[in-house]
Amino acid sequence: MNDHKISEIPPEQMGLNTRFTFQCHKGVKCFTDCCRGIDIMLTPYDILTMRRKLDLSSEEFLAVFTEPRILEKADMPVVTLKLLDDERRSCPFVEDKDGCVIYEDRPTTCRYYPIGVGALSYSGEQGDKDEFFFTVKEAHCLGFEEDREWTVAQWRQDQGIDERDAVNEGWMDLMVRKKSLPPSMKLSEESKKIFFMVCYNIDKFRDFVFNSSFLKRYEIPADKTKEIRSDDVKLLQFGFEWLKSAFFHAGRENFQVKNSKKE
Repeated sequence: MNDHKISEIPPEQMGLNTRFTFQCHKGVKCFTDCCRGIDIMLTPYDILTMRRKLDLSSEEFLAVFTEPRILEKADMPVVTLKLLDDERRSCPFVEDKDGCVIYEDRPTTCRYYPIGVGALSYSGEQGDKDEFFFTVKEAHCLGFEEDREWTVAQWRQDQGIDERDAVNEGWMDLMVRKKSLPPSMKLSEESKKIFFMVCYNIDKFRDFVFNSSFLKRYEIPADKTKEIRSDDVKLLQFGFEWLKSAFFHAGRENFQVKNSKKE
């Protein structure tokens, strides 16, 4: 939910080559207004980059800067950015004069703005997506009056969205899979805790993988083990695949249980 008033005109569907004009900078009178009264869901990759920028453990970052929620339609745990308890409900990383103090590591939602994205269809197994885009026009925003022109594809590239969406692909796949199940098929509270750990608390997940019986249970190739030990992004994506196998029985060939068949 967003406290800002959004244009009541139905959004026009846009493709990657659709052009629009927009620019945000200190000279625009509404600079940083879009950073107040917002509701920003943080992706797993957002947390990786933001906590690294702030030199915090994932546990510390979650405790200080996030609020846990349940995504209603999927009945899955997510985290949102915790706003300041001030009159404007400001983002904790925004300054009136200079804007975002973590701009290079800002969340994915901030990078998309003022573009919204929807999916006509999505096939996680085949990796096929049928997406459309639209402009999010809020009453306060003067950025659309600027003369800088973009295509949607150019905007995504400029804002570093493609890389983030690629990393978060497995997370989105899990959400879509859960939404596609009948409402009666719910995850247990323990399963939700595991999902939360894997997706948002990378330090705790790393400890789970390397300091529990996890690697003794599964046939994980040595090169994969080495890769996920040294690369947080690879570990995160490994976690998505494990959750897909554990929750939805997809890709289980990648997580063969050791000695599962005794002679």
